[in-house]
Amino acid sequence: MTRTILSAVAALSGIAGFGLSAVPAAAQDAADDVPVNQVIVYGDQACPPSTAEQIVVCVRQEDPYRIPKNLRPTESPANEAWASKVAANREVGATGVGSCNTVGPEGATGCGIKEIEQAYAEKANSSDVQMGKLVAEARAERLSTIDEEARLQQERVEAIEAEYEARRKAQEAAAADAATDPLPAPASGN
Repeated sequence: MTRTILSAVAALSGIAGFGLSAVPAAAQDAADDVPVNQVIVYGDQACPPSTAEQIVVCVRQEDPYRIPKNLRPTESPANEAWASKVAANREVGATGVGSCNTVGPEGATGCGIKEIEQAYAEKANSSDVQMGKLVAEARAERLSTIDEEARLQQERVEAIEAEYEARRKAQEAAAADAATDPLPAPASGN
């Protein structure tokens, strides 16, 4: 008997539920006819209000000239370039001469090459003292002092040459004066 009562209640609630569910569906059909305006607003712009004739949906973005945050690069491994992935796996399974493993003849020769390449890469990117730069700076400084010393030396040489030229001209003038003076007459001694 309780089963028949429960069956009757379920049937009535199903009929009542079917009748009630038709009302929201009709309202949804009426709402589907209203146009929707999708608007992107930036910064502090106000979103236009919805009206009876139109539904307005606003999406706020921070700046129109920036890449959206969800598209910006991240440190995720999914964003790693394929070239990097290929380079990381380039020597997987390499054996023999030039490889860095114990398989095959001359297998360990590649280890030395890798160490040398790594040392050069570290040297190029190092913030430590770089002797080449220090030597170049010292040479430039030395050349600047050499140029100044050479200029001073040239001035001294030119001053000495001017003094020499003045003495030579004075000696030539004195010799010319002496040549124009008559010689004294010889004394007669007989």
